[in-house]
Amino acid sequence: MNFALKYRPKSLDTIVGQKHLLGVSAPLRLLIESQKLAHTFFYGPPGSGKTTLARVIATLLERPFYEMNATTLKVEELRKIFKTYDNALQKPLIFIDEVHRLSKNQQEVLLPFMERGVALIIGASTENPYYSMTAAMRSRSHIFEFYPIEDEEMKTFLDFVISAESLVVDDDAKAFLITSSSGDARAMLNLLESGSCIASPLILDVLRQIRPYAMQAGSSEADSHYELTSAMIKSIRGSDINAGLYYLGRLIEGGEPPEFIARRLAILASEDIGNANPNALNLASSTLNIVAHIGYPEARISLSQLVIYLSSSPKSNSAYMAINSVQKVIKDGGVYPVPNHIKTHSKTYLYPRNNGGWVEQSYMKEEYEFYQSSQIGFEKRLSEWVEKIRGG
Repeated sequence: MNFALKYRPKSLDTIVGQKHLLGVSAPLRLLIESQKLAHTFFYGPPGSGKTTLARVIATLLERPFYEMNATTLKVEELRKIFKTYDNALQKPLIFIDEVHRLSKNQQEVLLPFMERGVALIIGASTENPYYSMTAAMRSRSHIFEFYPIEDEEMKTFLDFVISAESLVVDDDAKAFLITSSSGDARAMLNLLESGSCIASPLILDVLRQIRPYAMQAGSSEADSHYELTSAMIKSIRGSDINAGLYYLGRLIEGGEPPEFIARRLAILASEDIGNANPNALNLASSTLNIVAHIGYPEARISLSQLVIYLSSSPKSNSAYMAINSVQKVIKDGGVYPVPNHIKTHSKTYLYPRNNGGWVEQSYMKEEYEFYQSSQIGFEKRLSEWVEKIRGG
């Protein structure tokens, strides 16, 4: 039996990480222990314990456990399980991996059985399933986010397995096992197992030959990838080209996947530059596409070009602040009906093009000023355009 299976946690207390969900007074734990858990969907990075928790829940609730994958799930197979337990006192737990891939038809098949409580449905995904699930599915379930496992928790788990297996692993190798696995316990144990088959004591060079680059997001450097990434972003935000390039180099040499770096830079292009230089997002998008196809070593050149461009661009966080303001209003209860005159097929809607390009009319029940132009770079031009459109 491989390490990942052999040391898979069997109880809530032995699950590694996710204290925000499984701590002593955490809501998910309380729901599980009180046997009041509703249909639930987990999402988070690989190796963070989603499948493990589903199995633990099935054991605690003493339910038959069925494990499926949305990519191969057959509707008839589901119906057969539901029929088996339709009048049974003991209801099964059906675990569906890659739940965001459920088709609309598959979701519709699940709905009546979820409603009747024929089975407890738990789904898991590396992506937030909220956007792929229908409103009817969401109203019948809870969604919980799993986080990458913290380094200290990974270290405790690693030390336990090393001791249990009587392995000899040097300190540099331990550090690499943790940091290069990026919060993925399964990936850490898989690398440990492979390395220990090759050498004892297990040393860093052996591990690097098996895994040259970090998993998803991580760094084998002494500084964590979080600190290096933060330093790169802050340097670019501060228009320090050389510092931005330096931290980019640190991330590359530390084994960061180019896709991870490009994603962070794409976020910065919108969050910190935005419409002060709209082309920044275009270049970031192109870089994302390029590095996904070419990889290292050439991808480092495209990333360097992007860092230089973003560092040199005028900065504005107006778009970031605007959407934050919108979401705060909505979360605070500011959910208003669409005014009648701009609803579909309205007869009282005033078409701007028929009124010289702009006409004064209300588009929201309550008026807000979410957006405040920074008047920096191209944002100043956009403000001038709006003023001219409105006849200013």
